[in-house]
Parts: sequence; C-alpha cells; structure tokens
Amino acid sequence: MPDTPPNQRPGKGRHWLLAGIMAAVGALVASCKSAPESTPAPATPESRPPTSTDIQGVKGPVPATAGSARPSAAATPRAYRQDGATHLYGLNAERIFKGKLQPQLYAIGVIEVDIDRTGKVTRVNWLRAPRHAPEVVKEIERTIRAAAPFPVPTRMGKVTYTETWLWDKSGKFQLDTLTEGQL
Repeated sequence: MPDTPPNQRPGKGRHWLLAGIMAAVGALVASCKSAPESTPAPATPESRPPTSTDIQGVKGPVPATAGSARPSAAATPRAYRQDGATHLYGLNAERIFKGKLQPQLYAIGVIEVDIDRTGKVTRVNWLRAPRHAPEVVKEIERTIRAAAPFPVPTRMGKVTYTETWLWDKSGKFQLDTLTEGQL
C-alpha cells in the first residue's frame, strides 16, 4: 500500500467514527434518565391519625389519610418499589427498626402488592410467607392495607410490585428496599 495516502488506508479513521457514534449514544442514554425524586417529608404526629397497639405492645399500622397519596413518576415496578417503601416508612416511622438488623431475624416475608390507578391496594400475594409467625403475616397485610392510598402509578396506570419485609423479634421491621443492612 505504498501509493495509498495514510488517511485512505483500510481501518484508519474508523475508530474516530466509532468513538463519535458511541459518544452520541451515551449522550442520548444520559438524557433519557429521570430526575431523582425528592423524598417526602415524614408526617408529623399531629397530622397522623391515632395508632392501634398490637398484642406485643408494638404500635400497629397507621391508616393513611384518604387522598394523601402523591403521584409516582416510576416507569417500572422496580422503580415504584422505592415509592411504596418510602410511603410505608412515612406512615410507620415509629415501627421502623433503626440501624443494622441482627443476623438472625424473627421473620422474613416476600409479598407482591397490586396497586390500581388511584393508589388502592387491590391484592396482596405472598411469594414467601413466614409460616412460623402467622401474627407477622397478618400484621404485614394489615400494614399494607392501612397505608392505602399508595403513590398513584401515573406512568403505568396500575402496578404490581414485590417487597421483602425484614421483621425483628422486637416487632419492628425494615423493608429490603430501604434496609440499613445486618450486623
């Protein structure tokens, strides 16, 4: 190839074209990302309805105020999971286990929750129920139903999302989505 100019040789100059295309694709993908959602301020004690007490002396679920659900910008069930967990934590702040959980938890449950276009819970389905702790099963279901209306899944219309509940022997819990981990 002695007669071919350097810029016309096969393979030369293509890496610049490939790099340009990759940069354009990267910019396009970056521009499609959603802005991070702000975390809602926790409800003040004065704005919450009174709580009930369960058999272990732990405060029970706090019913959500009718129409209190904010809209969710989540486009996938996985993204909605964050909104659902934040909503549950906001209503049950005194029931959340603070800090890292012990290695041996009292119960772990995995549950699917169906939310309709108004934030209403239409179904709960256990994927892994803690059968040794039927009181925890009932309490989780009661807590989920009392938290309705959930954030309205405006982009999806309705949503089915999965959450893992980590239950401590004290009766307090963390959700896997927002857990502080274990010791």
